[in-house]
Amino acid sequence: MDKIRIGIIGAGKVAHFHAKAFAGIENCEFAGVWNHNRARAEEFAAQYGVKAYATLEEMAADGVKAVTIATPHPAHAAGACEAARLGMAVAVEKPLASTLADCDAIIEAVKESGVVGSMISQRRYYEPVVRMKKAIEEGKIGRPIMGSVNVLSWRDMDYYHSDPWRGTWEGEGGGVLVNQAVHQLDLFCWFMGEIEEVFGYWDTLNHPELEVDDTAMAVVRFKSGALGNIFVSNSTNPGLFGNVRVTGENGATVGVQTDGGAMFIAGVTSIAEPPVNDLWTVPGEADRLADYRKADADFFNSIDSATHYHRLQLQDFVDAVQTGREPAVPLTDGRRAVELFTAIYRSGVTGKPVKFPLKPEPGEGAWGSGRRMK
Repeated sequence: MDKIRIGIIGAGKVAHFHAKAFAGIENCEFAGVWNHNRARAEEFAAQYGVKAYATLEEMAADGVKAVTIATPHPAHAAGACEAARLGMAVAVEKPLASTLADCDAIIEAVKESGVVGSMISQRRYYEPVVRMKKAIEEGKIGRPIMGSVNVLSWRDMDYYHSDPWRGTWEGEGGGVLVNQAVHQLDLFCWFMGEIEEVFGYWDTLNHPELEVDDTAMAVVRFKSGALGNIFVSNSTNPGLFGNVRVTGENGATVGVQTDGGAMFIAGVTSIAEPPVNDLWTVPGEADRLADYRKADADFFNSIDSATHYHRLQLQDFVDAVQTGREPAVPLTDGRRAVELFTAIYRSGVTGKPVKFPLKPEPGEGAWGSGRRMK
């Protein structure tokens, strides 16, 4: 098969991860980049020896068949919808969007255009995450009955000042729920299944300059009858701790610490601690935990973790574009994580549980309009 010509929409920090990941994918050719700031696009293109396109129409006319979206969250829908309309497959960075209206616009544009669409969720490819998903699917813990998400981290105001869009409803679409915790929320939904109801609280506890949430808590009831809880915060200094755990009806629990150590900031710092299974009480396998942790840590420390897992998912995306099959992480999965944090926001405002499924609300317009909750 011919190589898929692929481009990037956006030229910020995360776009560099995509560009470097493309270099290890044999059946794709990195063609170029488009960014609303032409000078930034040209600087990015020069670094990688590719073309800076003036418009998305020019990109499509140049034979680009797929793009990744690496813009700020509220701008995801504009780029993805336009690219799909022009016949280009799209892989959208997390979160899929900052509002359900934007998610639905992306999904509809991809469906109408008949192109492949995917959301980037590279933590699904972590070895301990793959092991955990496999154990659940193989019934090693029985039916999942409880799940939890914990993401305890710290962001100082220098972080929020590092880009003008950070920490605002209009520019970021939310706070810790939208940006830092969305990977774990995605895994939570992937492991536990469809949600029935959410009750949540959120607030800005020790970042008074912020518009958005720095802390949120929620309880979840799933359609299966399982229960879950969520505790995420950018208010706990120092460092970072993030995990997802699932308990099954036989009492066994499997867990993954996806993040640990110093806070990771894309393009600024490296990942401090390897992802590992932090709890594993599967019958007959509990004594394997130390071996799992060592093997995963050794492998993680032997690779460039900033690009390796992006490369695995982008390889799947390129393969899906070539064959026309559904990608491993479909856009509908991306919407589920947005639906979850949207439910927490709505519950925090109304003080009431939120039933699923959720639809966009009036004022939650498409194409990057963002939400304003306060």
